[in-house]
Parts: sequence; structure tokens; C-alpha cells
Amino acid sequence: MLTPRRGIRIAASVGSIALVVAGTTSHASAQPPWEVVASGLDSPRHLTFSATGELYVVEAGRGGSVSCAAHPLGEFCLGFSGAVTEVRDDGPDDRVLTGLPSIFGEESGEALGASDIAFTGGQKFVLSIGLGGSEEFRAAFGPDGAQLGTLVTGKLKHGGYSLFADVLANEAAANPDGTDIDSQPAGLVRQGEGYILADAGGNAVVRASHTGTFTTIAALPPGSALAPPFLGLPPGTQIPTDAVPTSVVQGPDGAYYISQLTGFPFEKGDANIWRVVPGQAPTVYASGLTNLTDLAFAPDGSLYAVEISTNGLLGGPIGSLVKVTPGASVHETVVGDLFAPYGVAFGNGAAYVTTCAVCTGGGEVIRVPLD
Repeated sequence: MLTPRRGIRIAASVGSIALVVAGTTSHASAQPPWEVVASGLDSPRHLTFSATGELYVVEAGRGGSVSCAAHPLGEFCLGFSGAVTEVRDDGPDDRVLTGLPSIFGEESGEALGASDIAFTGGQKFVLSIGLGGSEEFRAAFGPDGAQLGTLVTGKLKHGGYSLFADVLANEAAANPDGTDIDSQPAGLVRQGEGYILADAGGNAVVRASHTGTFTTIAALPPGSALAPPFLGLPPGTQIPTDAVPTSVVQGPDGAYYISQLTGFPFEKGDANIWRVVPGQAPTVYASGLTNLTDLAFAPDGSLYAVEISTNGLLGGPIGSLVKVTPGASVHETVVGDLFAPYGVAFGNGAAYVTTCAVCTGGGEVIRVPLD
């Protein structure tokens, strides 16, 4: 039987939200202040512009029937339905990388798999592939699941990819936050010949070198929240919440900024943006945010964040793109009423945001013009 902490931890690993939000519906205004530039995506997550200006969106996929494994949220089945799609303003979108490992749970209705991509030049990439579980969970899929919980590398449009670094193996060996072994590689950013990665399952930010070795950059401190009544605990009981880092970006000042989802019960206003200078303790850059999944700096140096749920995931994944006020707990909503928004990237005078991140076949990329 799972301990309460273990069950809470898995439900908080990003990608692992469909169980919480089952039964919710999309809210859409009559004249939304955005345009859809890509649709029909399978669980879209992060977006990235390459050095040559192309926009790519990562799709976690829809699982498959290659093999299945037991998970605390129900059985998950593996396939190779994950992809990377080039988003084009002037023509049809193109899946430029396919066949990425993806797992899907029928009971939870969620997909886990490819999450974020970073580039060296226009074509060479490193890609994070999620798992949301332990070594035993990955091993249950057999050899076909070996690249879940890793970083892989390759060249777009050339086909194929290979292991860059095993994130789950590092979590098992180093366990930066000192709790259970759980790895969910999420957002990443290039640093020299290595990559800085947010491990949402491991509650840590790590650096993976080109030789496959790891360095812990920061382990985010856990929090606490008021227990919801349906847990049946005494009124006023505080329960621990996982830190759950979801994205990492480098700021104009050279420091790293980390978005935080926060664990169950996903309370409103409980998420921080952390500023990290390697070798120093993390500090809070902004507070009062909710269930963050991504960050990006705009060309003018302003920091923006995506809240997958503005009021907390127990109330459904109706989220927002917000402009962050440094040092504050109140922030400007740029666009709200988005269904399960997840990633954000800036280019061509606009913010590009993925929506319906928990949808197979229904995900989109929207373009939000900036003033």
C-alpha cells in the first residue's frame, strides 16, 4: 500500500494532473484575445524557438500498447506516440520528430512522456522524457521503456535519437531532496555543453553534462498546506506539499529562475518562482502564484509565467498567462480563462502558449499578441 506522501507526490508530478481535473470542461470567451496557430496535438507541453527562429512544440503523446505497468494512479501502457512538431504561421504544421516513448493511463486519463526541448543551432537537440515514477516502474515496461526518465539527443528531420543522460538513475543515486525515488524530467535549458533540468518528481534542479554526469544545482524546500476536508483529518491539520519544479530559464542577470507547481492539495497562491545562483541557496523571486508549469523572459526582460490552474488544480485546470512583478505576491494577468495551459515562448511580437495539455488529439498552440 502507498503511503499518503507517496501518493501525493506522484499526483503532483506535472503531467500527473488529469486524475485531479477529470470532469472539468474548457471555458472560452466569445472573442478570445488570441489566435490558434496549431491544433490536433497530443498532450502538448513546452515550446521552444530554435536558434534559427523556428518554433517547436513537444507532445507527450497518447501512450500505446507495447507494454503496460502498474502505477499508483492505475495501469499505464507504453507506446511511441510522442512527437516534436514545428509550428508554422504560413503553412501546415509538421511533426519533425516522431516515435518518442509515451505512457498513458486509462484510469487517470493522462499521458507522460516528452516534455521540453533545447537546441544547439537549428537542428541538434536535447529532449526531456518524463516518467513520473521509480526505477521499478520503468523496469516494468521492459527494454522499450529504457528512455523514460531520461534526456535524449539527436537531429531533427534526420530521424532517431540516443541517450544523453539518465535522469532517473541520478535520482536513484543522489536523491537530492532526500525523499522517495521519483523522477519526472520536465523543463530544461542549455548551459555550455550541458543542460540545466527541472526534475518535477525529484523536487530538484540538476545539471546534466555532455558526459552524462550530474551536479545538483538546487533541491527546492518542501512546503505545507491546510488539509482539505475530504481527507478526513482534524480541522486545521497541515500536510506536507512537494516542491515540484517544472521549468528553468536563465535570466538576463545570469541566474536561473525556477517555476513551482506545489504538490497536493495544489493550493491557490502557494507557488513561488525561485531564483538560483549555483553554489548559493535558492531565494524567492516572486510569490503568490498558483500551479506554475513554465516561465519565459520576453525580449524586454520581463518574466512571464503560466499557471495551469489559477484557482488550484482541485478546482480544475482553468489557467492563465501572467506577467510577473519581481518581489511581489500580486501579478498581472495577461490572458486568463485558458484550458490547461502549459508552456510559453516569445517570438514575432507575441507570446505562444500551449493549451489543453491534458488532451490527446485536442491540444493547441495559441498566439497572444503583445502590446
